[in-house]
Amino acid sequence: MNGKLRGLLLDFDGTIAETERFGQRVAYNHAFAELGLDWHWDETLYGELLAVAGGKERLRYYLERCRPELLDDAIASGLIIAVHHAKIRHFAKIAPTIPLRPGLLRLVREAHAAGLVSRLLRRLPRLALRLC
Repeated sequence: MNGKLRGLLLDFDGTIAETERFGQRVAYNHAFAELGLDWHWDETLYGELLAVAGGKERLRYYLERCRPELLDDAIASGLIIAVHHAKIRHFAKIAPTIPLRPGLLRLVREAHAAGLVSRLLRRLPRLALRLC
């Protein structure tokens, strides 16, 4: 492999757009409302919850920290899974409305004009990591 740049791999979440603040957090709040839960994640709380990787793991951590009385029932009833699935559905609707970060469109256009390949990834596959 030579050191020449051949393309751009762009991760959707947090890279090309502010998806955590304007997408994921909002989608969680929609999921909570859909399921009749009185939970609300503001930007400060969600910022703290981002220290935990993974949606289901983040929900479990929230329950452990903020709603410990519900933890056993939530796991037993499948509530964590239900919230996570609802969040995914809501995020799919919200994602196309999240604006791109400033300068991103120019970067992709310039890369294309220079003959580079650009790919948008939802989750960075292991193969792509090995290619970097």
